[in-house]
Amino acid sequence: MAARKYTAHITIVASALALIAAVWGAVVLTSPGTATGAQESTSGTPAPKAPQGPQKPPQKVPEGIAHDSEAGGRTVNITIDDGPDPRWTPKVLEVLRENNVKAVFCMIGPQAKEHPDLVKKVVADGHRLCDHTMTHDTTMDKKSVDYQKRQILDAKKMIEDAAGGGAKVEYYRAPGGAFTPDSRRIAAQAGMRPLGWNVDTKDFEKPGVDAIVNTVRNELPNGPTILFHDGGGDRAQTVAALEQILPWLKAEGRPTGFPVRTQPSS
Repeated sequence: MAARKYTAHITIVASALALIAAVWGAVVLTSPGTATGAQESTSGTPAPKAPQGPQKPPQKVPEGIAHDSEAGGRTVNITIDDGPDPRWTPKVLEVLRENNVKAVFCMIGPQAKEHPDLVKKVVADGHRLCDHTMTHDTTMDKKSVDYQKRQILDAKKMIEDAAGGGAKVEYYRAPGGAFTPDSRRIAAQAGMRPLGWNVDTKDFEKPGVDAIVNTVRNELPNGPTILFHDGGGDRAQTVAALEQILPWLKAEGRPTGFPVRTQPSS
């Protein structure tokens, strides 16, 4: 009888000890600084992150006027000015799409605001945006710095608002090439690379499709950035010329790309 009582007592004590051990183990496993709580300090505050290697500072956009292509080599940059235009921009987009070519569209601020659907189509097709000021004033290089600033920054905002979705204007092109040190600085500080050209097709003068095509063929050795227009008038000749020029560039082994933004042009 005494032996039975003794055995029962031992069994109760052992069960109690096992229960205590189980509870203690659960507490340990969920306490800060152990197993599952290893990412926090004992005070409950997040532990400091492991130090990382030196971070590369973001490259500043240079103030120099860009002409070269990001890809280098024989790559050509197609740039389209003075739009968007409800009649001609869709036709230009169609030709670019058919030839798998990307371009830079240099837009007038109020026209972008008036035709946000076209700006969105340009972005959706993978092209880049360029600020071509508010009023295309080719004498803005003779105007005050405040005037230049308004022309550039107001247009940038209008274009980006029209594009939506966080799209950014990546270049600035002065109307008629009327750059100034101030306008280049204003653009670069706003994240836009001043953008020039090497081949002026003169398509705005409507010289004829053959003349536009021949200008590109003859002047392309001057550099890779070609200037066309999708706004400012009848652009039927531009569209027809692009239909010839883009396949010709491909046949000549001249791929198309985008102008440089952050590395200085040569």
